[in-house]
Amino acid sequence: MPKNFVFSSESVAEGHPDKVSDYISDSVLDACLEQDPQSRVACETLVKSNVVVLAGEISTKAVFDYEKVVRQAIREIGYINDDDVFHADKVFVTNNLTKQSDDIAQGVDARKAKDKDTAEQGAGDQGIMFGYACDETPELMPAAVMYAHRIGREIAKIRHAGRQAKWLRPDCKSQVSVRYEDDKLVEITAVVISTQHTEAVSRKEIEKFMIEKVIKKCLPKKLLTKKTQYLVNPTGRFVIGGPQGDAGLTGRKIIVDTYGGSGRHGGGAFSGKDPSKVDRSAAYMCRWVAKNIVAAGLASRAELQVAYAIGYPEPVSITVETFGTGTVSEDAIAKAVGEVFSFKPANIVKQLKLKAPIYRSTTNYGHFGKDELPWEGTTKVSALKKAIKKFQ
Repeated sequence: MPKNFVFSSESVAEGHPDKVSDYISDSVLDACLEQDPQSRVACETLVKSNVVVLAGEISTKAVFDYEKVVRQAIREIGYINDDDVFHADKVFVTNNLTKQSDDIAQGVDARKAKDKDTAEQGAGDQGIMFGYACDETPELMPAAVMYAHRIGREIAKIRHAGRQAKWLRPDCKSQVSVRYEDDKLVEITAVVISTQHTEAVSRKEIEKFMIEKVIKKCLPKKLLTKKTQYLVNPTGRFVIGGPQGDAGLTGRKIIVDTYGGSGRHGGGAFSGKDPSKVDRSAAYMCRWVAKNIVAAGLASRAELQVAYAIGYPEPVSITVETFGTGTVSEDAIAKAVGEVFSFKPANIVKQLKLKAPIYRSTTNYGHFGKDELPWEGTTKVSALKKAIKKFQ
């Protein structure tokens, strides 16, 4: 039955403490993969004040300066101002990374199957993963989270360019609320932005700039109405931010990273993990499948769930949900998906080219909805359309 409701999603900028941690972890992962594509990486990062702590397990042939990678990541984010307590050149870095447990490795390492000439790589952990897609935006992503990401990207673009709004600093959060009538998106009801800034700017100036130069530029004009509420730096002041103002941890923004709450999440974080960890690779796979289902016109909303056991190559379950929007039965879609896609970890890695050092480009403003990422392609639409005919 159609529903009327308001739904909100948030995004956080690259300078948010948790995203700083994510970016450092993904930078370490990419540094390993650049030299050794077979690297096994589970890198966690803690940031607070002027301290960075690396922890986790890494097995790699790559040789590089971890501290240099950390400082470069912080520099790219933009913590390079003279008054930054958390500063790329001044932080203290502690490295507590160790080698991956052999007990885990023996169940995860790819090996030749007895009856096939294919790699049988076990899942890096047990768990459930979800993928989601809908036709609300060109990216086939939920509107609220994509609009929140757009705002964050635009603010970052302005800050890095440095030509206007020189009072901007790296930490920032955005939030967008959208209203549905009969399950159809009709308007944006509220936009919230909290951005870190210098002392030398008034809240009134920040508010005017964000509304005129960011919000009205990024968001669809037809969805912004006279009733849309704009809340910019609602506390009145945001000078102390980033790791100086709050601790940051890898993997603490999983809803921002995925679908903004519109689709379910299995619970496993992405950043700092190599693709043998199905928390990451299978979630990317599920997004790829869900997006191709919607792009093929088989549903206007699609969610996929897969589940794995550690060390075992085949998923223990695959489920398709279309929320009543399917143009064919969910059973038929599930069967077509099983024929077109392979969910074995080794095949996921191969299909999506996940051993390449691409992970720093995933960290900020969502792991989905970016055309340049391999799991955002719709190359399986024709195959799905062909396969579905067998099961109707």
